[in-house]
Amino acid sequence: MTANDPLLRALAHPVRLRMVSLVWNAPLSAAELARELGISHALASQHLRKLDAAGLVRLAEVRSNRGGRERRYLAVHGSPLSDQRHEGAPLLAEALAHNLRARAARRAPDAPGVTSDLELWVEPEVWEDFRQRLAALFDELHEAARAPHAPGTLGIGATVMAFPLREQESAPEPESE
Repeated sequence: MTANDPLLRALAHPVRLRMVSLVWNAPLSAAELARELGISHALASQHLRKLDAAGLVRLAEVRSNRGGRERRYLAVHGSPLSDQRHEGAPLLAEALAHNLRARAARRAPDAPGVTSDLELWVEPEVWEDFRQRLAALFDELHEAARAPHAPGTLGIGATVMAFPLREQESAPEPESE
């Protein structure tokens, strides 16, 4: 996947990234997404068209609504977000960082959460086990997702990008005083 890849271009926009999350297990229309995201219906429709063209969402249902036809979309599961082994990862990281900043500003003040940042070295087997368990936990949370604001639900924000680092040149020796 390169920076010019239509799939990456679709995922690398913070609004479209949020849309994919919002329609993971509950079909929504452009009008519903516009209300949830605080954007115009036209802009939501434009973003949905790009997601659809990239194969990230699919038409789930068409239903009558006020004399018109409402098209509702669902995410196509198995998105490439789960493994960013491509040169476009920095673009995706920018969209993730944008959404993380916005979600952090909306964090419930007294609710427990988990915050971590790390750069460390572990054996390859430890990394692979952790990566698989982390992916399984996110799959589990995705499968439990309901429509936004469904009765009895709690809005959750989670952003993760975990990956092995490539070796870099040795750090320069600190200067002596």
